[in-house]
Amino acid sequence: QLQAFGGGLVQAGDSLRLSCAASGPTFNNYSVGWFRQAPGKEREFVAAVTGPGRTTAYGDSVKGRFTISRDNPKNTVYLQMNSLEPEDTAVYYCAAKRILYSPRPGDYDYWGQGTQVTVSS
Repeated sequence: QLQAFGGGLVQAGDSLRLSCAASGPTFNNYSVGWFRQAPGKEREFVAAVTGPGRTTAYGDSVKGRFTISRDNPKNTVYLQMNSLEPEDTAVYYCAAKRILYSPRPGDYDYWGQGTQVTVSS
């Protein structure tokens, strides 16, 4: 089970950190991805991290601004979002799958409920 939280209303240029808390004894066997979905748009890959945390990947629109990390003893994955832009406004979801990460939402087995991020200009 996954739970995403940390969203909110911020201004352009601000920072925000999202958290994804997981339950289960084998969290470090799962890659975790962050996705986002804006109204009327498809779900978009944002970032992912492998189970041990050694490999990360980012969507083109967030490279250099967002950083994904994880704390396995705490069963938590973080998404640090800096230099936020109005185009980052969306519902952000975390998802988990075994072993390798993927940029495709359909490859993930478990999803959190989503947290709203709104960036005003």
